[in-house]
Amino acid sequence: MPASAAAAQAIPFAGRLRVGLRVAAMLVLLLGCVPLYYLLRLRGAHNPVPRLFLGGLTWIAGIDITVTGTPEPVPPRTGAFLLANHVSWIDIPALAGVTGAAFVAHDGLASVPLVRWLCAMNDTVFVARHDRRSVHGQVEQVRAAIRDTGALAIFPEGTTSDGTGLLAFKSSLLSALDPLPAGIAVQPVLLDYGAEAAQLAWVGEEHGVANFVRILARARPLALTVHFLPALAGEDLASRKTIAAAARNAILTALERGDQRVAL
Repeated sequence: MPASAAAAQAIPFAGRLRVGLRVAAMLVLLLGCVPLYYLLRLRGAHNPVPRLFLGGLTWIAGIDITVTGTPEPVPPRTGAFLLANHVSWIDIPALAGVTGAAFVAHDGLASVPLVRWLCAMNDTVFVARHDRRSVHGQVEQVRAAIRDTGALAIFPEGTTSDGTGLLAFKSSLLSALDPLPAGIAVQPVLLDYGAEAAQLAWVGEEHGVANFVRILARARPLALTVHFLPALAGEDLASRKTIAAAARNAILTALERGDQRVAL
């Protein structure tokens, strides 16, 4: 049994109590946000409720967020693709709460009705990992999500890492950026959990529910620094492959710089 899964089963009573209270608080938040979402949807304008809900989940989960840098889009830009590293499920509500971004997600999530319903509220674009053409076939859906939310976040690793480094970036996930729509910025984002990254990472054979429970059982707040790095420019934007390489290099450089500060 993986150490992380064993740890999830060994949560003490106080931790289980925190999980119960936090899940209850999340359900109350959901029940309050759903009718408000549908009410505001009648206006036809951008709906702020998904950002409110996801940001609230992050706060309930005990995530203490610090933001550095400037989130795109910055005028005259009209939208942004945010390319971020991926460590755990908490990355999604944390980044959405800070930016209001929609997400590109694998189509496996769409098979769970409740999850699909919640994702649809936030303009999630589902793609099939096994079909490279899937993103091309949904370019308009991707761009519609940007028009509605102002930003679309992608995890180019395609899965979660242990938070201490980066996996290869899959340029096929960036097909909707090739060619890049006019007025759209491409911004690398580092989600930095510091020295505790490996402890919360969702990796190996650990079930998603186990990772969810482990994070909610924590007594101490979990510090997350969201680093908005400079938007890509020039030749870095020539193709999806150059975008993937430049974004990965920027995030890896920032991650290694943070590791050096911790070591000092």
